[in-house]
Amino acid sequence: MANSEIINFLSGYNENVSALALALREHLIKNLPNIQEQLDVKARLIGYGYGPKYADTICAMILSKTGIKLGFYKGTELPDPAKLFKGAGKVHKHVEIKTVSDFKSTDFKKLLLAALKAYKERTKM
Repeated sequence: MANSEIINFLSGYNENVSALALALREHLIKNLPNIQEQLDVKARLIGYGYGPKYADTICAMILSKTGIKLGFYKGTELPDPAKLFKGAGKVHKHVEIKTVSDFKSTDFKKLLLAALKAYKERTKM
């Protein structure tokens, strides 16, 4: 994914959402080695995973006019002792991202690493 496509997509949101999304994006790229980005303009999301299939997904940044949710593939199967997950889904869960501190916490990093571990286990990577 070209960096300019992502930047252009994010520029369509208000300054706060755009800046927060860029910071979250940088954090995901830094903490998920060799992660691939997949932009879906229609769905207003950026997927992060290790291949083209849905099962290769680790998480997806879901953008709205007022904020960001980071949805996790099969989030209901991930440990969440800090109760970061929101949503009533039976398979997927999300974390609401309102400030940079929401994804800089130790609890969030543990959740991200658990999602990566789950991916490696299901793909035998």
